[in-house]
Amino acid sequence: MYQFIETIRVVDGCICNLAYHEERLNRTRKERLGLAEPLHIADLLKAVSLPMECSKLRFVYDKEGIHDITCTPYICKEINSLRLVYDNNISYPYKSTDRSALNELKKQQDDCDEILIVRNNHLTDTSYTNIALYDGEQWFTPSTPLLCGTMRQRLLDCEMIKEREIMVSELSLFQYICLFNAMITFGEVILPVCNIK
Repeated sequence: MYQFIETIRVVDGCICNLAYHEERLNRTRKERLGLAEPLHIADLLKAVSLPMECSKLRFVYDKEGIHDITCTPYICKEINSLRLVYDNNISYPYKSTDRSALNELKKQQDDCDEILIVRNNHLTDTSYTNIALYDGEQWFTPSTPLLCGTMRQRLLDCEMIKEREIMVSELSLFQYICLFNAMITFGEVILPVCNIK
């Protein structure tokens, strides 16, 4: 079986969204690895030096435990255009090291900076972020994501975004698209919808 990944934003030595990452880690361990005993991320990191600049804390895990803990400076890559790609069979419900299906779709990126994946005519995610679209009044995130990310869940819980079904044919109803994940804060990467090709 392949391994699973947790990626966490660290700012000024503090772990962001810790409760959401712990919930996902322990849910994945229970559902995919059959391990019911919860882990506490803070306990795992006692031996890790957390830098003061914005950093990406990453580790992989499996039945044998936690492996390859790294913490490296993070710089958000610039995204100015998205390419719609279609795959009705893609599935990525757990954050894992097996990204082969996503990597295949990335080959269709062409001259765009990133892909936006469509499954059964529904918008899902990019290859590494969740999305939300703005209709002039409210931000909506698709109810059909490939991966229910930790930042997505926090934004839903805080009612900063709402969940709804979004068909690819409805893109013209929206003005902007926002890309976000554990490392990219909400509002950091926003594009006009006309930049989706």
